[in-house]
Amino acid sequence: SAIFNFQSLLTVVLLLICTCAYIRSLAPSLLDKNKTGYVLIILKIHKLLGERKSPYVAVCCVMMAFSILFLQ
Repeated sequence: SAIFNFQSLLTVVLLLICTCAYIRSLAPSLLDKNKTGYVLIILKIHKLLGERKSPYVAVCCVMMAFSILFLQ
């Protein structure tokens, strides 16, 4: 149901980015470069976004939390 609501979709994408970056920091072998598959490719993309764009992701997470807590 997150597909039909844009704010829910953004929340799911932000949580996926943060989760993939966190998993990469704890267990790097789970998102290894040599593994293949569509799901792993998507997870690798989100992992890279979380690691390389972390200040922007952090600002987006704070803004999303503010909008969920105070604007809804």
